Amino acid sequence: MAKTLFITGASSGIGAETARTAAKAGWDVALFARSAEKLEALADEIGEAALPLPGDATDLAAQEDAVAKAMERFGGIDAAFANAGRGMKKAGVVEGDADDIASMIELNVTALVWTARAVMPELKKTQGTLVLTGSAAGRRHISGSIYGATKYFVHGFAGNMADEMREWGGRCSLIAPGMVDTPFFDESKPDKLHPSDVAGAVLFAIEADPRAAIREVFLMPQN
Repeated sequence: MAKTLFITGASSGIGAETARTAAKAGWDVALFARSAEKLEALADEIGEAALPLPGDATDLAAQEDAVAKAMERFGGIDAAFANAGRGMKKAGVVEGDADDIASMIELNVTALVWTARAVMPELKKTQGTLVLTGSAAGRRHISGSIYGATKYFVHGFAGNMADEMREWGGRCSLIAPGMVDTPFFDESKPDKLHPSDVAGAVLFAIEADPRAAIREVFLMPQN
């Protein structure tokens, strides 16, 4: 019987590529993101192993409803990838738009916690794995970076969840990439990491032998 991976931010970039990679490896994938159109297209591409679940990651009820639908379709959740997140339109504590700052923090921090809250009861049943998208920006100080600070939260939360989940046989993994060639950037970055590199790290974490907890994978481009 196939295992199931629940993915937020699944409509493009790292999330979409992780869905493709997991499906090729035999996983069922529950795809959660705001763009129904993009999710439907991705699900059509992947086939029967994919379930599109449109919704807003900052809405706890929407995530809980998506998890319930994934359970109804697949019967269980063995891993979850809390990947939804974004940067700022214009960086800076003063220079950045206040509403933009607030909505980024809500997506990068609060929505990530809601994913953990929504999937945790099901992961307990399967002794499953929670994977969080961190960043190289969460491993060093960057002058005035609010985005980097949100990733500091993700890194700290990942360690806290790893200790909590270990108590009942679960695991939490942090995937911390440097620059990745995704729609996150306005211009293409083909010489940097590709979404497939990050997807491979996610699969490494969720498919590791149960005796091994992959606490963190730190990926950096060579160039």
